[in-house]
Amino acid sequence: MQPTRRQEALAGAPVAWAAQITARRSRPEFAKRPVVSFPPTSSSRILLKASQQYFLCKAKTYVSEVAPHRNFSTIPSSLLMAEREEAKAVLTLFLKKQGLSNTVAARIINKSDSFIDHLILKLHSVHKSRYLVGRELTTLEIRGALIPYLEALLEERKDALVGFVENFPDPPGTERAVSASPVNSTNSASKKERAIARVSQLSPDGLLPEHVLYLVNLGMKLEQIKDIARRFPAFAYYSLDRKIKPVVEFLLELGVPQSDIPSIIIKRPQLCGISFSENLKPTMTYLENLGVDKNKWAKVIYRFPALLTYSRQKVKATVDYLSELGVSEQNIGKILTRCPHIISYSVEDKLRPTADYFESIGINAANLMHKCPQTFGLSIEANLKPVTEFFLERGYSKAEVSTMVHRYGTIYTFSLMENLIPKWNYFLTMDYPNSELVKFPHYFGYSLEYRIKPRYSRVREYGVKLVLNQVLSVSDSQFEKILERKLDKLVGSQFSRGK
Repeated sequence: MQPTRRQEALAGAPVAWAAQITARRSRPEFAKRPVVSFPPTSSSRILLKASQQYFLCKAKTYVSEVAPHRNFSTIPSSLLMAEREEAKAVLTLFLKKQGLSNTVAARIINKSDSFIDHLILKLHSVHKSRYLVGRELTTLEIRGALIPYLEALLEERKDALVGFVENFPDPPGTERAVSASPVNSTNSASKKERAIARVSQLSPDGLLPEHVLYLVNLGMKLEQIKDIARRFPAFAYYSLDRKIKPVVEFLLELGVPQSDIPSIIIKRPQLCGISFSENLKPTMTYLENLGVDKNKWAKVIYRFPALLTYSRQKVKATVDYLSELGVSEQNIGKILTRCPHIISYSVEDKLRPTADYFESIGINAANLMHKCPQTFGLSIEANLKPVTEFFLERGYSKAEVSTMVHRYGTIYTFSLMENLIPKWNYFLTMDYPNSELVKFPHYFGYSLEYRIKPRYSRVREYGVKLVLNQVLSVSDSQFEKILERKLDKLVGSQFSRGK
């Protein structure tokens, strides 16, 4: 059977692509690079899908042009292992950003050892000069090299990206070939075990590794360090002098108490993988220019150490949205200082939908963002709507709910079962109209057993009337003075009427 013209055209496409590549190699900058030779193909092979031929051509071109003769034997195994974990972390983050769940992303990673090795080759080609001088890459440098490449692949492959990753370097739909890997492929469980073993292994003198001893002297427990290695295996291979110690010393210079440093590292071990001079300090300067109080860095980092590990693009995306929402530049700086984890919220998946919900019930989202930014981290369905409906069902209008939130935005952060409902039930026993809560929604922020009940009991003992603000917001001494004044006025008025 003779091939059709369409089949002939498809068969000729890979040849044309190969010719283009050959022409590129004839240029001076490619003169020293090895030439890829393609073995003779059978007629059945020629009739493969054009997309599969293109895939093969792209994969072989990369291996021959981008990373020729990479000698991994000259690179320490611990560094390769750390880079492999970093590459997996970047790919996992990228897949999750495309909407995949943690479980699905993890399954893809476990099936993509060859592609991970491909990313390492890509990394070494981009930063070749760094390896020649023996300099380790920082986490942000690794992200900076790999994320644009992954974005370009996504643009090219679109919905076929997952198949590309899982089957690399073979085209989707064919049996996966066994490829020579520059790094031994093991499953994620064994890598975690190796990382834990590395931080636990004793030297012939019976001592723990140098970086582990340093962290223990800072106040960390060995079990905490092992847990970090379990969650983030690359940490086990971090250099003490080049990565961990410079960051710790920098935190101490900022005024972070030594007792807080273990907590910071436990929360965000990736912080130790960031270059101080090339990433950490420039990021802090950028945030200070946005209004973050430089005198409060110790508190900011303790609250949310991950802030300094985010890319400038991520921070800018959040800041741009806050400006779009109507938050002033001055208030943006205050928000980032008081609630730095606002940067971790996705603009499209979290901040914008939450702001739209608040606006739909008459709440000024920009004002609430300034007063209580943590509210924007709550689930609309699980937290916000139930609280709104709680007050609507008890006779409050949307306008009254909006007023309550404007005065006390934290009200959305309270649990219905443990806070709002029991305090509401007690409020019904108090001699106040429902409108009193609109005036003073802070009522829900006080302890029922240690503040509300004891204070109101004293009010009843004196037989006087006080607004909720007077009952709850003042100190004990002020409260007693208010009671005495009210009682004196009450007795004086009764005496006057008696005359």
